[in-house]
Amino acid sequence: MAIPQSFIQELLARADVVDIVGRYVQLKKGGANFMGLCPFHGEKSPSFSVSPSKQFYHCFGCGKNGNAISFLMEHGGMTFVEAVKDLAQQYGLQVPEDDVSPQERARAAQAREQQATLTSVLEKAGIAYIKHLRSSPRAVDYLKGRGLSGEIAKAFGLGYAPEGWRALASVFPDYNDALLVESGLVITGEPGEENAQGEAKRYDRFRDRIMFPIRNVKGECIGFGGRVLGDEKPKYLNSPETPVFSKGRELYGLFEARTALREHGYALVTEGYMDVVALAQLGFANAVATLGTACTADHVQKLFRFTDSVVFSFDGDSAGRRAARKALDAALPFATDVRTVKFLFLPQEHDPDSYIREHGQEAFAAYVAKAVPLSKFMLEAAGEGCDLDTAEGRAHMASNARPLWSLLPDGTLKRQLLAEIADQVLIDSRELLQIWQPAVTGYKNNSSQRPPGKGQRQKTPETSGAAPHFEDFSGNFADLHDEGAYAASLPALAGPASTSRSRPARRIAGRVLPASREDRVLRLMLTDPQSWDKLSSEEHVLLCELPAPHGPLFVWLESQLHEHGPQPWAALREGLREHPHEKHAIDQIAQLPEGIECDWDEVRSILDQLLKLKRQQEMVDLLPQVMADPSARRRYEELSALLKTS
Repeated sequence: MAIPQSFIQELLARADVVDIVGRYVQLKKGGANFMGLCPFHGEKSPSFSVSPSKQFYHCFGCGKNGNAISFLMEHGGMTFVEAVKDLAQQYGLQVPEDDVSPQERARAAQAREQQATLTSVLEKAGIAYIKHLRSSPRAVDYLKGRGLSGEIAKAFGLGYAPEGWRALASVFPDYNDALLVESGLVITGEPGEENAQGEAKRYDRFRDRIMFPIRNVKGECIGFGGRVLGDEKPKYLNSPETPVFSKGRELYGLFEARTALREHGYALVTEGYMDVVALAQLGFANAVATLGTACTADHVQKLFRFTDSVVFSFDGDSAGRRAARKALDAALPFATDVRTVKFLFLPQEHDPDSYIREHGQEAFAAYVAKAVPLSKFMLEAAGEGCDLDTAEGRAHMASNARPLWSLLPDGTLKRQLLAEIADQVLIDSRELLQIWQPAVTGYKNNSSQRPPGKGQRQKTPETSGAAPHFEDFSGNFADLHDEGAYAASLPALAGPASTSRSRPARRIAGRVLPASREDRVLRLMLTDPQSWDKLSSEEHVLLCELPAPHGPLFVWLESQLHEHGPQPWAALREGLREHPHEKHAIDQIAQLPEGIECDWDEVRSILDQLLKLKRQQEMVDLLPQVMADPSARRRYEELSALLKTS
């Protein structure tokens, strides 16, 4: 759905960013602003500032900044639309749905009401399970025997479902309420199993089990996982699929791990609830777990909302290898050049919980550091069972590698892997690509040459007038919040797209400037929306914060991707109707020369320049605070180091 920009502005005008942030961060008044410990990275002294006058937050340590909506997206892992709806609900506003029929609007309202009702029922059951745990020495002893503390049990809301068939009857006055079945807490007997009164038999789904509440990214209880205290089967039992819970989309511990994911810089994906809780207690609060199912694309996509690096942990046995292969298939479409995916295989006799307890935190951290990169594991998976000393074996590997390689998004990693596969099967990469061509339509090998070997660097498009290093710059930067100056401050880039007729050439002080760089990026994203996943989180923020019309259009495009996935231009065109900057987007597509595609390499260079300018401007803004504020000085030095390496 396209949310009118006027509504977003009204929503931000009503919302108080101090109030929103203050629900998750302890803030203290510090001059005109409020200060606190940054929720996005670990720190001991507060460098996170929230401005009530500007309705803006900024961390001088990690650079995160934005408004109330972006905070909910960053901290809660919400999509743009989810954050707007959540914020609107908090302030009693109804998100406009003019493009939705009355019937669809009624169904959506009913679904929201149903979700709120089911989560409240599950929350009530969770509180009851916590009380039962406190009064059950047997269950407490079990958790202590597994090395868990009361603090970690409280943090994860662990509970206990007592023995007996109808323990929840003491929690809910009406045990026959249909909501108990719909939420997955109660099971109804099969036809023919009615009791003496002719009523269907009912009994609790979870009995004599340690209970692990499963929460969504907003912290609402949406289901449970139950583990037996002994060796009975099944060892783990999950809530069934319900209107609020789908094990193929949810990850256990993700809500609790949000801050730790940013502190550690990666997500550690395990296979069990107990692994997550035990690892959190022993220093790895960045662990999450799939819910008794193979890792899915939805799992991977959700994780990449919080971090750009994921490590999958599996047992070293054959079952672990099979699970890792499924995770590889799910992760490949999201393995862009700015993301990292690795695979950790523990010794067969260990899971993460047992390994860290036997060998300690440092040994486990060292094991994680040696995890297998996605590229290497993909080659191993393709070559499994293939005798590379024979032509038949090499041909078999090429056949295995083809569907895996095709799943990768276009980029440097994909080109490098093409070369490595070609090396292993003893064929030139250009010939291999020609053989695979039917499966890789649309893949552009711009160089038409084999990717460089080890020790060689790929050439990037040259730039003229590149921005000088900050420390050599003696003038003032252009105001990055002024649209004209912002675009004019960028250098001209070589390449065929630089001559495209995006708009009439502009003149400033007698000089003719090339077409807007922001428009070139916008054209690529509108004609190839999957390119958005090639960008880092920092680049997403950079584009969304550009002045109008570009920033609002990139914000809208991101919301479309979260809501509907990649769509062709025809579908995006319909979604743009009544958007404040609809005409600008349409003009950019209309002015694309027939048969000319946007050049990703040129866009990559533009983004690098935009990022460099933003960092330079931030350094200028920090200068007055560097001498008095240690956190500002650290951020200044961090930016300086980034500029030296860029």
